Amino acid sequence: MTQQTLMPVTQPSFKGWIGIGREDITPPTGIYARNWGAATHEVAAGIHLPFTLTAISFRQGPEQPPLLLISADLGWWKSVADERRLREGILEALALQPYQLMFCLTHTHAGPSTFTEDSHKPGGHFIAPYLEKVQQAAIAAATHALQTAVEATLTWHYGKCDLAANRELPEPGSSRIITGLNPALAADDTLLVGRITGADEQILGTIVNYACHPTTLGAANTLLSPDYPGAMRVVVEAHTGAPCAFLQGASGELAPAEQYSGDVQLADHYGRQLGFAVLSALEAMLPPGKALAFTGVVESGASLAMWQQTVHQPATALQSELSVVNLPLKDLPSLADIEAAWEVCEDHVVKERLWRQRGIRKTIGDGATASMPLWVWRLGDTILVGQPNEAYSTFQQELRKALQPAAVVVMNIVNGYAGYLPPEGSYSQESYTVWQTPFAPGALERLITSATAISQRLILSA
Repeated sequence: MTQQTLMPVTQPSFKGWIGIGREDITPPTGIYARNWGAATHEVAAGIHLPFTLTAISFRQGPEQPPLLLISADLGWWKSVADERRLREGILEALALQPYQLMFCLTHTHAGPSTFTEDSHKPGGHFIAPYLEKVQQAAIAAATHALQTAVEATLTWHYGKCDLAANRELPEPGSSRIITGLNPALAADDTLLVGRITGADEQILGTIVNYACHPTTLGAANTLLSPDYPGAMRVVVEAHTGAPCAFLQGASGELAPAEQYSGDVQLADHYGRQLGFAVLSALEAMLPPGKALAFTGVVESGASLAMWQQTVHQPATALQSELSVVNLPLKDLPSLADIEAAWEVCEDHVVKERLWRQRGIRKTIGDGATASMPLWVWRLGDTILVGQPNEAYSTFQQELRKALQPAAVVVMNIVNGYAGYLPPEGSYSQESYTVWQTPFAPGALERLITSATAISQRLILSA
């Protein structure tokens, strides 16, 4: 009989030079913040929790080119020009190339407008100065991260959190899919937590990757809020004493069960729920640079398999690739047609939808396809995938299945925004996401194929 060798149990990790910077980007009270068509207010009346921007730099060595990951408490982009202006200013200030930066939005729906064309609206005069503040905060946080980087280990662990629920509910007596809790469908509850530790094993920072729309607060809420990610950070940072960066996952069809509330205590409740799940994942991690190794059998009342911690050298590979994926577009109204419809529309809700559709059309252009960027980074045993749209959870599920045992961080709304990416089978439904998206059936599947191929190539190249 062939003797079986038991491989050590390891956790995906990366060892290199890692730095962290944090800046406050809380918007001014009174800024234009009408994110919901059903809202009756135009400007924010106050602040629920601070808005933060967290920058994390990764290098193989202290003199090697960095990769820079930024998480900011912002909603989404309505203008490619506004996003590009902010990002290119960061790249220029830090002498970085586009492949080196992923600027990720947490996707709060209780934040300020990021659209400078809203400047004529109440509180709109605050928008351009606020975006300048965000850009300067990103430069400051990134500079601090790069200047204070130390040799550290980033370790990942998968956990679970049932905060996210499916939000595509067939309306009783109708053919519509309405956007709210569908208790009949399961949701992806995967939570991925990263822990950054220094040479003394002190926690220097954490990264939380979870897929769930921050739509706890809706039209009745008048306060600026990072929604549940902000309350989650309060829990985690109180426990670790270190900054926590939130990365929004592939949450196209995922949201909290109870949402669209005017009560910020509900956002606090959800933040604690996710925060405690993050702490559980942190407690489940092995110490940095450790694995569990099988050491033999001890005969007792039962034959006891003995596993003990042993030294494990974390991977040091660092690679990145910026690619372009051409996604097919639906047959859409022209920009002129959308603007004409908006001008004569008197329904507040429909007018808001047309305004968003206008921004999308300006972003994607008038062709039959849209060139969408795709960032894929490899950090040791981990793949990070970022793209600008709202992919459904199928995106992260398929990538994680194809790339295991690597940990896979999947991020929506990275370096831009255009629209939703539903699965091909969803296009037969009468839903908001199918109406909103500019992309034709098959776009998500094309993105999955491209992201998988690039990730596999990076894994095999080292």
